[in-house]
Amino acid sequence: MVDHFKSHTPGLSSPILDGLALLPSDSATLPHLTRALYVGADGDLTVRLQSGVVLSFGAVQAGVIYPLRVDMVLASGTTATGLVGLW
Repeated sequence: MVDHFKSHTPGLSSPILDGLALLPSDSATLPHLTRALYVGADGDLTVRLQSGVVLSFGAVQAGVIYPLRVDMVLASGTTATGLVGLW
């Protein structure tokens, strides 16, 4: 298979390299710091950003990729489902 991006340095604007379905947790950190989060179903989203700041986003929309660098998706305050961490 041809990889047209193999010589590109990964960055925030380059194609996504990998991902993982996320289960929100108030105690577990993610295995990787995300480059973005995909939301599968509408709801609210509470995350801990790379800086350590916890933010809540009301009414995130399904089918959207949000450019958020997070190390946690908290269960408290998160009602959105079908979450995928991308890096």
